[in-house]
Amino acid sequence: MKRIRCPKCENYLLFDETKYSEGQSLVFVCEHCGKQFSIRLGKTKMRAPQKEERPDEEEFKDAFGSITVIENVFGFKQVLPLQEGDNVIGRRCVGTNINTPIETSDMSMDRRHCIINVKRNKQGKLVYT
Repeated sequence: MKRIRCPKCENYLLFDETKYSEGQSLVFVCEHCGKQFSIRLGKTKMRAPQKEERPDEEEFKDAFGSITVIENVFGFKQVLPLQEGDNVIGRRCVGTNINTPIETSDMSMDRRHCIINVKRNKQGKLVYT
């Protein structure tokens, strides 16, 4: 199954990409907001394709660590890498100024949910606040 995001409300829609061929155009209607939009199947030249549904925490082990968002009824499993300094974490929403977005449909999560600060102490060890 492949996920696509509605350009209006950013809700995810799922479809089985194996039923269609590369280069084919598909039209979708978002069940959340009613927006009609189309996509063309194929490889994008703009950026690497999004990782599939099983992200790996080991990928960010040598950096500053990561946060794993568990899969539930509101969204898929996500692994969010942390950076040195303030990591502003929150629900992904257009116009919200955060640097670690969580893609979820859970409206009880704030757009600016929390801030995790990562820095090194005098001994060079990472400190998370």
